[in-house]
Amino acid sequence: MLNETEHKSLIWVVDDDADIRRLLDEYLSRHGFDVRGFGSAADALRWLPRIRPDLIVLDLMLRGMSGLELCKHLRDERDDVPILMLTARGEPNDRVAGFEAGADDYLPKPFLPRELIVRIEAILRRRGPNRAGVPVPKGDVIGFGHCKLNLATRVLTCNGEVVVITTGEFALLAAMATHPNQLLSRERLRELARGKESRSDERSIDVQISRLRKLIDGGNRKSKHIQTVWGSGYVFVPDLADDAT
Repeated sequence: MLNETEHKSLIWVVDDDADIRRLLDEYLSRHGFDVRGFGSAADALRWLPRIRPDLIVLDLMLRGMSGLELCKHLRDERDDVPILMLTARGEPNDRVAGFEAGADDYLPKPFLPRELIVRIEAILRRRGPNRAGVPVPKGDVIGFGHCKLNLATRVLTCNGEVVVITTGEFALLAAMATHPNQLLSRERLRELARGKESRSDERSIDVQISRLRKLIDGGNRKSKHIQTVWGSGYVFVPDLADDAT
């Protein structure tokens, strides 16, 4: 719950089920959030240039433009607004599709309302200066190859250009970058990036690793900086001989 003096985070609920929107509006409002509901992706897109939400709770199976298509559209437009995907379909392939489109987290219906609050709060913490599990010195910048990661401002630049990454991707990259040349299991990465309360599956880590490789290594399957140790996890290697110029 927020104190009266604290800023209320603005949460958008995009779901074509009016009952779901009403219930989430009431529940999230009781827990200190400012809530706005939309019945379609098109309605949300019309308002996005005018009002900036802190997080979007997005139903996957919307009529018209689906939630998956909306998420992918926003990421293609270099919009890093945090997205928590909701869906009645909880199969692993659906979760993977959500993360591949750029969602920060995924929650299948039906769900416990308290779990929704926990997931939202975890994403918002990662969005702020203190990400879950990762101690970040203020102003610290980590360089690797042609990229620089500013841990204080959450900005990733490669070849001098700003690269848009989601809160989940940033938290994962920060976790690896602050533990260079160390073998990190998927379970350890999940804990460092998302906090001990996270219950997301390990496959989502693999999907976000794949997205990060596309951002920093151009999609090279044999990534230079994020290396796979089969059966064990990943190693982040910041300094490579062929990076020298």
